[in-house]
Amino acid sequence: MGNFGLFVRFTLKEGTAADFDALVRETAEAIRAKEPGTLIYVCHEVDGAPSERVFYELYADHDAFEEHERQPHTRHFLSERTKYVTKTQVDRLSPYAGNNPTEVGQ
Repeated sequence: MGNFGLFVRFTLKEGTAADFDALVRETAEAIRAKEPGTLIYVCHEVDGAPSERVFYELYADHDAFEEHERQPHTRHFLSERTKYVTKTQVDRLSPYAGNNPTEVGQ
């Protein structure tokens, strides 16, 4: 099975961006240290939309994503984010072409 990705857009409650960003940084540090199957986990600010955050996540495969979801730091993020988020949109992605040295195009 090939790569598995997510595109997630969070709309934040007014005045919570700094706290949400701190939670994201803490979570991302644990992901880097403990999740070899998480190939990319990047959160972006959105120009002109200070209450929006966009995540791009790429996993080695769906099993790596499931392992990510079981991690204590991920569970903590998922429970804590409710303090900061008013809306969440998630798109599940299946890469099929491009410049990805891991598996795209196989």
